[in-house]
Amino acid sequence: MDEPVQLPIDGVLDLHSFRPKDIKDLVPEYLAACRDKGIFQVRIIHGKGMGNLRRSVHAILRRHPDVISFTLDHPEYGGWGATLVYLRLT
Repeated sequence: MDEPVQLPIDGVLDLHSFRPKDIKDLVPEYLAACRDKGIFQVRIIHGKGMGNLRRSVHAILRRHPDVISFTLDHPEYGGWGATLVYLRLT
């Protein structure tokens, strides 16, 4: 059985070391942990690749009740390889 991975809750989630099937639970749990720590802007690094992981992350974000909005990162800081997420304050 896989051991749980301890992630630093610092507002940056890099998905490169996770299996795509794990993001369904990982992304919402990470967003909740960020809100608990008072972090309301989160950067999710999903990579550029074929765009499948990005589409999956965006589908999760569209349905998440605490997400106000999200956008691809500035081209200078990852562009379409990362997404900036803005969370509700309360």
